Amino acid sequence: MLKDDRNPRALAALPDEDLIEAVQRQTFRYFWDGADATSGLALDRRSLAGDTDGDKAAIGGTGFGVMALIVAVERGWVTRDAALDRLRRMLDALFRATRYHGAFAHFIHGPSGATIPMGIKDDAGDLVETSFLCMGLLCARQYFSEDTAVARRLRGDIDTLWHEVEWDWFTQGGQDVLYWHWSPNHGWAMNHQIHGWNECLITYFLAAAAPRHAVDPQVYHRGYASGPDFVNGRQYYGIDMPLGSAYGGPLFFTHYSFCGLDPHGLKDRYADYWDLNSRHVRINRAHCIANPRGHAGYGESCWGLTASDDPDGYLAHDPSNDNGTISPTAALASLPYAPAEVMQVARHLLTVHGTRVWKDYGFVDAFCERRGWFAETHLAIDQGPIVVMMENHRTGLLWKLFMSVPEVQAGLRRLDFTSPHLVASDA
Repeated sequence: MLKDDRNPRALAALPDEDLIEAVQRQTFRYFWDGADATSGLALDRRSLAGDTDGDKAAIGGTGFGVMALIVAVERGWVTRDAALDRLRRMLDALFRATRYHGAFAHFIHGPSGATIPMGIKDDAGDLVETSFLCMGLLCARQYFSEDTAVARRLRGDIDTLWHEVEWDWFTQGGQDVLYWHWSPNHGWAMNHQIHGWNECLITYFLAAAAPRHAVDPQVYHRGYASGPDFVNGRQYYGIDMPLGSAYGGPLFFTHYSFCGLDPHGLKDRYADYWDLNSRHVRINRAHCIANPRGHAGYGESCWGLTASDDPDGYLAHDPSNDNGTISPTAALASLPYAPAEVMQVARHLLTVHGTRVWKDYGFVDAFCERRGWFAETHLAIDQGPIVVMMENHRTGLLWKLFMSVPEVQAGLRRLDFTSPHLVASDA
């Protein structure tokens, strides 16, 4: 059991670095103490009422959890040997899981690896969730580099899972676009083409970077870099938004892919991704300060709209779809882009809302002051980016690991990205 920081007011009085560490450590408990007991995989969600929704593990959330585990080792919250033991259990569970042309389902049963359908036709391979998992596994392959039998086996098993993802299969016969889902029961019936701008940059990136089953770069340029929500070019609250849907969309767009991809100096023919993401965060914050719908609680110290639970279920919240729900992960995982503004939110949540929002696994998923509602849940895909992006702000740890992966270096070159991480001989 990790240290449990339960006094929110005392935490809020800490210096910035100590407060960030406390938030990271408490949030990591979700992936350590709160993981599926059998497999060690990240459960999709946990409830304060004790309902964990069975043994439903989230594949994308597990990828973020692997990255959080690396942070935990580096910070000394768990030992390296304990982390390797946990990763061994997780990999054994992933090998038990049913894969569909190498891709995992969105949800699986932790102990058995059986697919848990997300919907009637969404009952098999999910390429986007698989890409989040691969991002985390590749970071682990880089981090656990020691020449021991345990680490060598770990790296070999990660290679197997990564190499066997048939990214090219998900072009549905060679089209210049990736498809999100495939099912042996329903084929391509979901028919969900992946177009940007959204959280799926990492999906296209890994598809182009893969050592086997890679897609041609034109699939990125004609598939992802297309569609009605790719180019924006409009201005919101005086801030230009080059790409994306109205107001830039929910903030997880600036988090998920960039848990591994370092946006500093990352550019292609479409955007400067540090600039793009920073603008997105500024627009999201500016909207909450302007508060055109008059929602209770919004302001300079309380902002952040993204996908999360809310009083009526689950919704991708953003300025164009704003029902008064603030999701702590939205601001906290934006720490690299707006450090002072994010720390203001963290202290506000701890001092004003206290134990209504601060629990065993860190901040609850969301709250809505207008309706007096505070979530009784934590979600893997929201807790993970808090730990990871906060660490990237502090040390760049996950960015350095992921960007140093040889296949990632190759992917940067194949897609004509520029990045300070490109090694000089290959730049």
